[in-house]
Amino acid sequence: MRRALCPVETLYVGQRSRAVLSCEVRGALDAALLARAFDEVITEHPTLRSRIVPDGDGHAFELLGPQDRPALRVRSDVDTAHGDELNDPLPVGGPLVRATLASDPVGRRHLLVISVDHAVIDGHSAIALQNAVWDRYRALADGAPLAAPAERGWPAPISGLLPPADDTAVAEHLRRRLAEVQRDPVELLAYDGPRSGGRIEVRRLLLDADRTAALREFARSAGVSVHGLMGAALLSVARSRLGGDDPRVLGCLSPVDLRSRISPPVPPSEMVAAVATHLHALPVAANPDPLVLAGETTAHLRAAIARGEHFHDMRITPEVPKHPALQMATVIATNMGEVPGPRLPAGLDLVDVRLVPGREHYFPQAGRSPLMACVVSFDGRLAVELPHHTACFSAEFMRSFRDDLRSALLSLPTPRGLLT
Repeated sequence: MRRALCPVETLYVGQRSRAVLSCEVRGALDAALLARAFDEVITEHPTLRSRIVPDGDGHAFELLGPQDRPALRVRSDVDTAHGDELNDPLPVGGPLVRATLASDPVGRRHLLVISVDHAVIDGHSAIALQNAVWDRYRALADGAPLAAPAERGWPAPISGLLPPADDTAVAEHLRRRLAEVQRDPVELLAYDGPRSGGRIEVRRLLLDADRTAALREFARSAGVSVHGLMGAALLSVARSRLGGDDPRVLGCLSPVDLRSRISPPVPPSEMVAAVATHLHALPVAANPDPLVLAGETTAHLRAAIARGEHFHDMRITPEVPKHPALQMATVIATNMGEVPGPRLPAGLDLVDVRLVPGREHYFPQAGRSPLMACVVSFDGRLAVELPHHTACFSAEFMRSFRDDLRSALLSLPTPRGLLT
C-alpha cells in the first residue's frame, strides 16, 4: 500500500529533518510491556509503519514489511543515549520512526527516546505520539481492558485540506513575498566552528514553574505573546553578535500550526505534518527595547494570521527550493506552547521530558546560517532547546548564546520584578 507525498511533504525528503523526543523516568519499568505499547501505537498509524520510496516524479509512503517494522530498541548507557540518538539518522528508504529505551544497570533510571521523520509529523503530533506510547503503557501496566489497536487509513496531507483559494491570489502572494525578501535580505549568524568533523549537540535553557508562570503573566499584562517575547529575545541576542551601532535587518521564522485553523480541525493524534511558516524581517537596533521588539513581532504574526496568509504560505512552500530566501531567517523560533507531559503508572516518576529538532544535513562550508530555537512548556516549565552542529556553531558559541538568552528573558523590565 502506498500514498503519494504532497509537494509540501516532499520538501522534507531533501531536508531530512526530524523530531527527537525524550522522556526520563525513575522507578520499575517493564521493557517488554513498553515495547508492546510502542508496537500497538504505531499499528494505528500507517505513516509510522512506512518508508519513503520513489514514485514517478515524486515520492510516496509505502508500508514496511513485518521484518522491517520499527520495534523498541534497548540499550544500557543512559547518559549518552540522547546524544547518540540525536546523531543517528533516519535515512530515506528506512523506517520513519525509531524508539530506543536506555536503562541503567540496576533498572531504576530509564530514558525513552523517540525519533520521527518530519515528513510524517510536526511538533504537536510528535508530542501526541510520545504521550500515546506512555498512555498505552500505563493502561497495560494497570491491567486495563484494551481493545486491539485499530489500523487507520492514510492521513490526508494538510495541503489538500486548505480552504479554496484563487490561483491569482496565490500568485500575487508569492510575488509580494519574493519582493519583500529581495528588498530586505536578512543577515545570518557567522559560523565559528572548525567547518569539518563535529556532531549535533544541544544547549538548553530551562525555566522553573514559577518563572514560567511569571513570564506568561508578564506577556499578558504587556499585551504581547510569549512567542513574541521569545522572538524578541532571540533577535536581540543575535543582534549583539553582529557588532556595530546601526540597525541590522534580521529575520524571525515562526512555524504556524494549521491543525486548529482548518475545518474540520485536525487533531494532534493525526500523524501528519501540519505547519506553515511565517517570516518577519525587521531592522533591529544594537540595543533594542525588548517590549517594543516583542510588540512588533507579536503584531506582525497576528496580523498575518488574521489575513489568512498562513494558508498562502503553505501553498507557496513548493517554491522554497527555487527561492530559499522565502524561509531564510536569522533565527527560527518554534513554539509548541504549554503542553502536558506523559502520564505514568504508579511506580514511575517523571524526571524530564524534551523535544529537540534535528536534521541529517548541515553545511559548514556555507559559513553562516539561521539559528534554531525550539520552545515548549511541558507541565508548566518552559524550555528552549538550541540544537547545533559543532562544525558550524561551536559549543562555546552556543553556550554563550544560551546564557545571554536567559539573561535577556530574566531581565525583562516587569513592574514587579517577576522574573528576576
